[in-house]
Formats: sequence, structure tokens, C-alpha cells
Amino acid sequence: MRTSFTSLKRLLLASIVCLLGAAVLTYVVDPLQLFRPSRLMAAFYSDDTRVQNAGLIRSQSFDTAFMGTSLAIHFRQSDIDRVLGVRSLKLAMTGSNSRQQAFVLGQAIDRGARRVIWAMDDFSFVDAADIEADPYLPVDLYRGTARGIASYVFSAAMAKESLFTVMRSVPPLREPLTRAAPYLPVKFALEDVDDIYALPRNFDIARDYNAKKTLAAFAHITAPARSRFLGEGYGYEAMARHFEQDAVGLITRHPDVTFDIYFPPYSILQFVAMRDASPETLKIVTDLTAHIAQRLTQLPNVRLNDFRAIKAVTHDLNNYSDVIHHSPVVDAMVLRWLRSGEYRVDPKKPLASLDQLKAQVEAYRVER
Repeated sequence: MRTSFTSLKRLLLASIVCLLGAAVLTYVVDPLQLFRPSRLMAAFYSDDTRVQNAGLIRSQSFDTAFMGTSLAIHFRQSDIDRVLGVRSLKLAMTGSNSRQQAFVLGQAIDRGARRVIWAMDDFSFVDAADIEADPYLPVDLYRGTARGIASYVFSAAMAKESLFTVMRSVPPLREPLTRAAPYLPVKFALEDVDDIYALPRNFDIARDYNAKKTLAAFAHITAPARSRFLGEGYGYEAMARHFEQDAVGLITRHPDVTFDIYFPPYSILQFVAMRDASPETLKIVTDLTAHIAQRLTQLPNVRLNDFRAIKAVTHDLNNYSDVIHHSPVVDAMVLRWLRSGEYRVDPKKPLASLDQLKAQVEAYRVER
């Protein structure tokens, strides 16, 4: 009996030592760069932006935060910096809602961002969980609470990433492990922060962005069996409430920060799909964006840009991979438009561009 008790104590002691050893390893290596920028060994980055952003905000030097959904995910920070003359930090998160975006932007502003560039999608305002109950965004990690830090240093996944980072720092292993990283179960595999979710520079744009794919996506979402999904989650009252709470709330709390907000250039087929298959959703979208335009243009620290009625782009279906996601070629145009202010919404005519879009949607006929 005494032997069994002693063995149990040794097992517990060994488990505690392993747990503490893993925690120390994660603290020292710090793959997320939550405690300090990487200096002991080369930094690596993850495409898991909801987690990675917590470390980027703490470890990177920036004056501008760039936010959005999947429509903004492929921008490169180096391009933003070069065209707009800023030092940016890309924080865009695929499928993110306005609660998540406002929370992350708030953290970035607290760490020094004085300009925010925000690709504002209408569907980001759909009703969703409050940020405190959000299962997908580790808010305690961003806040650096004891709970957040504990979840980080005692994470088996982070210990694995830390061990892999240490192994990659050994010169004979560096090259083979770097080549193998994309095929291994590790998240922190990117060597350059500029590559987070960016498309490779030799990416075949014509293969993935073309009219054939765009029209196929249009046919898919407007098929009678699927068209009900066009309006899934859309409700004017809830969306307007989240816009006020998340966007206007953040902007008015930071009057010293400049907000460059833009409506992304969806293809015309996004709105035509609603027109043909879900007109009630189209009305919600246009009513909501009218409200947003009227509100934002009255805020002194906001410059609102509307790119949705630029016919030369939105009617050229070769610019898209589906009805909303545009190619990197259009990314470059967006940056130039932001720099020039060519499509900035006039506070005296906040609905002018929306009226143009409505007329285009009404007139457009799909070539089948």
C-alpha cells in the first residue's frame, strides 16, 4: 500500500514538473510574441488571425490598424505602407463580426494606432454573441489577464509550437524543417509578418479570379434550394444596433483617431442576387448602408469611401472569385482610391453613391 502511494506521488510530481517545464518553454520562446518581440530566435507567424492578432498588437510597431473580413485578408502590409505612407498592422479576420472587429481595433488603438482603415461589410453587423461570450476570440489573451496568460503558457498546442520553434533554430534542422513546415501540424510556419494570409507573389490570379467562377457562384447562391441563405442573419434592427454599439461607439470613444472607412467593391452580382432571389434582404442592406452613410459622414474623425458603384470594376466579373471576393489587382486599386480620396462620400450628399448603386442594380441583366 505504501509503495503504491509513493508511486502515485512520483507520478503527480513528474506530471507537475512536465507541466511547469512546458509552461516555462512557452514563456521563454513565446511563439505568439505576447511578452516580447522575438530576439532569441527567429519569429514565426500564424494564419490563425484571431489568436495571432493578440501577439501582433503587442510585438509590432505601427501607427495604423487595418481591419476587415475575408475581403480585406489578402492585403499586404508592405503595400499599405508604400501606397498610403503609414506603418500599418493588418488585423483583418475572415468571417469576423463587428463585435470582434471593434474589440481588436480597441486593443490596437490602446497600443498606439492613430489611424484606422476599416473595410466595412454590411454582413459583419449580423446579430451574434457578445464579445465576453464569444467562443472564437480569446479576449483574455488580448487583455493579458491571469486567465488569458494561463491559457497561453499552459497550452499543449503552444508548447508544441515552442518546441518546433526551438528545433528550427538549430542550424542543421532549420532548412529541412522550414521546407516541411507547411505539411506539418504546426500553425506558426510563416517567416514574414507580411505573408499572413497574403497570396503568394507568383499566384495565378486569372486561374482563381474570372467571370466563369463568378457566374457559377451567382448561379449557386440564387438556386431556389439555396437562395434562403442570402438573407440568413440579416435583420435591420439588430444590424443597426450593432453598428451603433460597435462602430459608432468605438469611433466616438476615440476622437483623436482618424477612421478611413470604406464599403468594399463587391461585384454587381452580389446585389443582383438579392434583387432576384431575396429582395427583402436587398432592402435591409440598402436601408442599413443608407443609415451608416448618414451617420458616419457626420462624425468629424471619419472619412467614408464607397467603392460599390465603380462600374468599371464591379461589372467586370473577371475581377472576382465569387460574387464578393475581389482579386489582388482590385486590392491595389482600393489603396490608390483611399490615397486619392476620389470616391470619398460627400457629407452633404451621403446617399449619392448608394443611389448610383441602386440604379445599376435595377438596370443590370445577367448574361447566361
